[in-house]
Amino acid sequence: MGNFVDCCRGFWCGTKNPNVRISLPVVCFVWQIAMIILFGVFVRYDEESDAHWSEHRHEKNITSDIENDFYFRYPSFQDVHVMIFVGFGFLMTFMKRYSFGGVGFNFLIGAFGLQWALLMQGWFHSLDPTDGTIKIGIENIINADFCVAGCLIAYGALLGKVSPVQLMILTLFGITLFAVEEHIILSLLHARDSGGSMVIHTFGAYYGLTISWILYRPKLDQSKHLGSSVYHSDVFAMIGTLFLWMFWPSFNSAISDHGDGQHRAAINTYLALAASVLTTFAISSLSAKKGKLDMVHIQNATLAAGVGMGTAAEFMITPYGSLIVGFLCGILSTFGYLVLTPFMEKYMKIQDTCGIHNLHAMPGILGGVIGAITAATASESVYGHEGLINTFDFEGAFANRTPAIQGGFQAAGICVALVFGIVGGIIVGCILRLPFWGDPSDDNCFDDEVYWEVPEDEESIPPILEYNSHMVGKSADRM
Repeated sequence: MGNFVDCCRGFWCGTKNPNVRISLPVVCFVWQIAMIILFGVFVRYDEESDAHWSEHRHEKNITSDIENDFYFRYPSFQDVHVMIFVGFGFLMTFMKRYSFGGVGFNFLIGAFGLQWALLMQGWFHSLDPTDGTIKIGIENIINADFCVAGCLIAYGALLGKVSPVQLMILTLFGITLFAVEEHIILSLLHARDSGGSMVIHTFGAYYGLTISWILYRPKLDQSKHLGSSVYHSDVFAMIGTLFLWMFWPSFNSAISDHGDGQHRAAINTYLALAASVLTTFAISSLSAKKGKLDMVHIQNATLAAGVGMGTAAEFMITPYGSLIVGFLCGILSTFGYLVLTPFMEKYMKIQDTCGIHNLHAMPGILGGVIGAITAATASESVYGHEGLINTFDFEGAFANRTPAIQGGFQAAGICVALVFGIVGGIIVGCILRLPFWGDPSDDNCFDDEVYWEVPEDEESIPPILEYNSHMVGKSADRM
């Protein structure tokens, strides 16, 4: 009895055997100490955040501190940071018994992942060959947030079904895969993807969906009553939707080139998002027998245009083209929630808790296709000679690239994102199937009481303190 109580109190343990366990406090402490050491060895301030900035100013004939990149990028960073921790966090609070897990584990993944992202992306993009250190500045921390976003998207498919230690493993491998995939798409293929339709959304969605397929739970119906929403939980989730919707123009334009590209990215995203709202409301009402709106559609499909506009955001897609993108994304995403989510769970054994296939996967692929078409049809008559070079960065080794060839490389970027998401998801999913990560049993998913101290109230449900019962016979069920 004593061993059982100890195991229950230490709910971060990986199995019912307290002698074989993976402890969250240990993982957090070891990881943070490792980060301190690695940052001490590799990470330094870049020239615009270092105390030698004044000397750099004189060398480069910079006349004012206002030309420091901080003043251009920090407002966008603030918006992106709010999206990551408030927008994504509150969007995941829709379940009546899993709000702590939704916003709390989102917080954990974000803080855990951004440190590793600064290192991984730094080794690929910001490594100083003269001294072997990573130089970080404001753009690096924006990109780190982008990197974390991919893992938070993947978390959406697994919400309520995995342990915090599993989420940290998912994030560790996810960010590593993301950094490699991003380097291939943006540097080697030289594709443009300022808002991450391919790099962030397509990769993150298929990474999460594949892991969910590997971790399929045949008896998840035992927890279905906990996975539903109530009035106040849907209101909290809508707060996340509004934050994401308001700040998505900043997300898509945050790392665009200064000037017209960044300006255009914000406008295009702004218009597309507006169109997706009206379309989603219309389709949601039309799909219901009594014409009533479904809050699931309003919380999610209204955001799909931000995803779909990600790749082509800084291109000359025109204002009416942006509205068309938003219109298509609203239809596609709402249709996904109505038809594809139940189909995928029933026939493909993919349990997608948040519907990331509808909000991120399909709009992400659509965004990549739109980007490839828009790039392939670009011309000097629309962009101007210098504008074409600046928009697609046709300089250096890519000076002779034509728009048609660029369109082909944009399409190749979609394939790279899909391969990394699916193959990486299979590998990481198999790792997460190991029986010592402390994941909840099938009849105890979607319940905060497994991992959190929950205040008692009149609706309190007695906790079921069992772990990993779903592992029994899982291999046979999978066969």
